[in-house]
Order: sequence, then C-alpha cells, then structure tokens
Amino acid sequence: MEPLRSSDPARIADHRLLGRLGAGGMGVVYLARTPGGALVALKVLLAEYAEEPGFKERFRREVEVARRVDSPWVVPLVDADPDAEAAWLATAFVPGPSLAEAVSAYGPLSERGLRLLGARLAEALGEVHRAGLVHRDLKPGNVLTAHDGPRLIDFGIARAPEDRTLTTTGMVVGTPGFLSPEQAEGRGGEGIGPASDVFSLGCVLAFAATGRAPFGGGAVDALLFRAVHDPADLDGVPAWLLPVLDRCLEKDPARRPDAGELVRELAADGAAQDEGSSGAAPRDREASGWLPEPVARLIAERSAAALALPDIEHTLAPSDRPAAADPAEPDTRDMSEPAEPRDSLPGGRRRFLLLAGGAVALAAGGAWWAVAHDRGPGDESPAAASSRRRVHTLALHGDLSGPQRETGRAQERGLRLAVAEFNARADAPFTVKVRAVDDGGDPVASARLAAELTDDPAVLAVVGPTTDDTGQAALAKYDAGLLPVVAVSPGATSLSIQGFRSFLHARLPDAVLPIYVSNYLRGAGRSRKVGIVIDRPAGNYGTNLGSSLSNALGSIPYPSVPEVVSAMRRDFGSAVDAVLSAGADSVFFAGLPDRGALIAATLRERSFRGARVSGPALLDEQFLTRAQEGADGWVMVAPVIDATRKPEAREFAAAYRERFEEAPPRYAAEAYDVTGMLLKALAGLPSKGRTRQNLLTAVRNGKYKGITKTFAFEKNGMMVIDGTGGFLWRVDRGAFVYDGPAPLTV
Repeated sequence: MEPLRSSDPARIADHRLLGRLGAGGMGVVYLARTPGGALVALKVLLAEYAEEPGFKERFRREVEVARRVDSPWVVPLVDADPDAEAAWLATAFVPGPSLAEAVSAYGPLSERGLRLLGARLAEALGEVHRAGLVHRDLKPGNVLTAHDGPRLIDFGIARAPEDRTLTTTGMVVGTPGFLSPEQAEGRGGEGIGPASDVFSLGCVLAFAATGRAPFGGGAVDALLFRAVHDPADLDGVPAWLLPVLDRCLEKDPARRPDAGELVRELAADGAAQDEGSSGAAPRDREASGWLPEPVARLIAERSAAALALPDIEHTLAPSDRPAAADPAEPDTRDMSEPAEPRDSLPGGRRRFLLLAGGAVALAAGGAWWAVAHDRGPGDESPAAASSRRRVHTLALHGDLSGPQRETGRAQERGLRLAVAEFNARADAPFTVKVRAVDDGGDPVASARLAAELTDDPAVLAVVGPTTDDTGQAALAKYDAGLLPVVAVSPGATSLSIQGFRSFLHARLPDAVLPIYVSNYLRGAGRSRKVGIVIDRPAGNYGTNLGSSLSNALGSIPYPSVPEVVSAMRRDFGSAVDAVLSAGADSVFFAGLPDRGALIAATLRERSFRGARVSGPALLDEQFLTRAQEGADGWVMVAPVIDATRKPEAREFAAAYRERFEEAPPRYAAEAYDVTGMLLKALAGLPSKGRTRQNLLTAVRNGKYKGITKTFAFEKNGMMVIDGTGGFLWRVDRGAFVYDGPAPLTV
C-alpha cells in the first residue's frame, strides 16, 4: 500500500481513506474504512472521466454486475454510488496477492492448489453465467488469493452476450495472452459467450501449473494470432490436468466444457460435488495447504497488519513546498493558474495514515500547480525572432517540482538545448517555441495538463511525461488528439501495449533490462546461482524486473532463488538469509532506492562479496545517501548514459555545460536526442504538411541515429530492440560511475 497523496481526499462518502492500493489512467483504488469500521477497497473514477459516457457506463456496469453475482469466490460489493460526481464502489478488502504475483514469485501450485483453484473459479464463473453475463477478462491478475480459496475481481468489461454497448465487431477487449480465440478475432455480441470464460480459465490454470502463459509473451499481435491459430504450450503441465486443459483450450467454443462440468472434474477429492444446479466445490475440506507456504505467510502478515491498522484517527504531516528555481537557469515560467494547495486543511496541512513496516508512519504531502514555459533563455536567436519563419511549438511535460524533479528538469534542459541549436541554424525552415508544463509527479495533474496541451493547436509534439504513473494518466488524453508524445524515462511495458496510437516509447522497457542483467551475472558477475529479491513496495516495477529475470534465467536454464519481501517489513535479514542459505552467490534486488539501501546494509553486515545488481530505480542519489558504504560495489542496468563519458556525446556535453554551467545529468541527453529526432522529421515535411499526424507517421516510420542510441519504433510505439539501449553503472567510493553498454552475451 502507498501513502495517500496530498491531492487525495480524506473521506469519500463517509469512508475514511487510509492509503492507496493502486492507480490507473481512469481511477484510483484506496484502502478505506466504512462508517462501521470495516476495511474495504474503494475504487473511484477520476473526475475527468465522469462526464464521458463510455467510462461512466463501464463503471456503472461494474457495479450492476457485482450486485448480480453472488458467490463466495467473487469479491463482494459492499457499497457504491455510480452516479456520484466522483463515481465510486467499495468491495471487501482481500489482503492476499494476486495469482499472478503469487506464482511469479513462488512458483507453480501443487495438485491440491490447482484443483481447488480451478474448481472454485469455475464455480464463480458458473454464478456469473447464470446471471446471464460473461466476465471477459479472467486472468491471473484478476484472481486474488485467500487462505480458503481464490477470489475473482474486476467486472468492468463483463456483459451479456447480446449486449453490444461497449464493444463492436472487430474490437478486441480483454487481456492478450488469456483471451479466447473468439475474443482475439474481435467477434462482437453473441460471438462471445460463457465458453470464452472457460477458455480463459484454461489459460489461468496453465499459468498456475507452469508459471508461464500458455501462448507466450511478446507483441500483442503475436499473442492474438497464437490464441486463434496455435496450440497452447502445455509443456510442464501435470499429466492429470492435461485432459482438462485440452478441452478448455479447444479453438471451437462448442467443444469446451461448461463451468459446472469443470467444478465436478476439478473438485479436490476427484468426486462430483453437486449443490443444486451450481455444482459447488467443497467449502473447507481442501482449502488448507492450497497455496505455497510463503504465500500463506504473506497473506497472514498482510491480514495481521490490516487488523492492526488504526481507526479513523489522523496523523498530521506537513506539506512539501515546490522546489526553488534552479539558480543556474533564470526562472521564466508563467503560471498557468494561481498556486493553490492540494488539501483543504488549515496551513496547507493534511492528515493520513501510511502502512509501512507494520506501523503508522508520517508521509509528507505537497502543493502543485501547472506552469507553462512559453520561452526559455536562448530558445530563439535574434535573427530567428525577427524573421518571418513560421512558428511551431514543442512541449515538455514533466515532473519539474515533485519527487522526480531532477529527471524532469534534465529532460527540459535537454529539449531546450536542442531547440536553441535548431533555431540558431541559418537554414532552419521554421522557428521552434518551447512550452513546458509541470505535473509535480501527480497523475491527476498530468491528465489535466495533457488535455491542455492537446487542446493547443500550436503544439505539434510532446516530450515526456517523467514517470509511469503520470504517463499512464496522460496518454489517453494525448491519444484523443493524436498528439505525438515521446517518453524517455517511464519504463512500464504496459504503456506500449494498451493501443495508444500517438505514444512512442523511446527507451527499453523495464521488462527487457533483465536480459542484460542475466548476461552480466553469468559473465562478469561470475554467479552460479542468482538470488532474486522482489520488494513488494516497488509495485509493478519490482514485479516486472524480478519475474523477467526469473524467466530469462529459467529459459537457459540457470539456477535462481526468488524471495519476496512484504511491504510490512523493513528488515531484509530473513530474505537475505533465505537466498544465501539456498546457495545464491549473487543478489538481484527488484525494488526502489530507499529500501535498496536497507538490503545493501544487510548484505554488508553479512560480509557478502558476491555480485549485487539492480535496475534503473537505484540509480538515484537517495540510494547513495542512505546506503553509505553499503552502496559501494553495486551495479545497475539502466537505459540511460553518462553524456560526459560517451564519445558520441562530447559535443552535447560541452554545449550543455556552457549553457547551464553544470555537467549534463542523466536523461538530459536522451531528451536532447528525441527532440532532435522530432525536429528532423518535422523539417523533412512540406510546409503545409507539418501536422501532428504527419509528424507521427514520419517518426514512427523513420530511423534516427542519436548520440545515445539509434531510435526506431514498432507499430505499437515500442522501441525496436536491436541489442542497444542498456547500459551499466556501478557505485565506486560513494559515486555512480558509467561503465558503458551492458553485455549482449556472456
């Protein structure tokens, strides 16, 4: 759980908010207490989507479906108001991890676990189908684990087979890799029936039995093709389960079993278990031991921590103030609106509870405002200003005053330098104006600012946003106006696979970096067995890094020891001891810098001398400051260079130092590169053809050799993976040192 942000309310409809369980582009899920004191997961639709009929209708549908389905294996709806100004719904809080998290971290389920999982999910689907509905998005991430069995969640796209209100023929709805062939083909209306959910259940069971999705990974188009045409990969599925999965995964829906048949086949004792027409699975007899012991312990820890949460009392925390302007650069920012505090409590203060280390902790909120940089120093030469060239605008969308302000400001300066150099050219076909906006690291502000930039016809392209969360919040807005947006620092693969037409992901995603990590550990790291420590507070970032490395090593195969650390723990001793006692001679940490310092200290206390490696998040001064001597020797694989040490970037580094009186920080060169890419593509278009769509097409179809790497993009906007783009960094005597390209081979 994450702490509440200063933009979050203290209450929603008399529910006291305790923290954030998750967030996406359309909404936020909070941990909350009901007026009666019960814990619930409270989901809120963001205000900007409340007036859009499609989003509001989907939210209302989720409420309606949850009210219609009654099963012990479906997370129950507690309360909802889909017609509120900020529509919300509250479901019972399930402290366990998702099936995706549990299997990725601790491996496949046992036969007992597989039987119980399959029987109870089939029973839940039976209730969904008897209500005249189809779930349409059954996947490991939509199954939560509990001591007595699984819980099915997320009915946002469930509907009756004949209902065409949310999709049309040709539109694919659901999660590729777990879709039925009929969904993958985009069949509409009655083409998607209960048998589609049975196919998805077969995929989920295959994943739970092997730790792999049965149709692999990769590009969305490839996943859809395999679902329709290729047999499922069932290598490693237990022999007793193969006949069941073969039937579930039939390409012809008519040949699949119904949910009731599956309940009877998969019941833990192998006997038919009929309870009326539902074929209900045994409730208690087989639940004990269905999960791996570490998952059961994790659920117990989370449950205990939830019980220990205080009631609705507050803890006071002061709000942060925006950082002062960089003295090396005169601040010419115009306020796009008056500064206003993000909370309503006196003195700019707000109160919230943060569950961390099993205790209540203080966390600081903040104030944000949007700032528009219409001009920066030296953006236009005097000659350009006095000429009659046409003017086009490039925008920088970043976190310029929040937690990632150093990265955001580096990108802003890199962009401004590229623009200044372009405008200084005598042969420049047009003049470029810069507009920069600051979201302060707040997804709500990010979405609003993205809408403002999209509505500005002068803006032809955007560089940014800075983080995964602000990117997720903004991309739908940019996509609505087909405004090209190029990101150099967000790392989530999910940003590229959601179908955003105007998004270009100009860095290797986090899920690809473990390929380089594997090569380093098996080569220069001299590791024979890798300990993989996945830190839960790192969310999807940590899970993606850890599971990707585990998969990369497993495909060789190469021995590894996974260990997951709960957000409730601040002591990494037991996790370190577990991987070392299992024979690990190297450690990969999938987590963030604050807690990276904790594991670094623990390894130093254990006098560990093996390779210690992590991802790009640890390339942060916070890690050095907190870890102190424990940071020395750590290696990071990241998608960013040191421009002062890369020969191709020397001229850029000198120009940056001359202009800003400091060495270029990380991500400045990357922003400089993509700005140059955009300007080159724009200059290559005819004067009347310099539109957003033409610019997007030119960049997407082109190839640009920059000082950091070569940029080329797949159809989905993801960067072409050509073996470049991963770089090694290490800590030496308390400082980060750039070591050049990460290894492609051992």
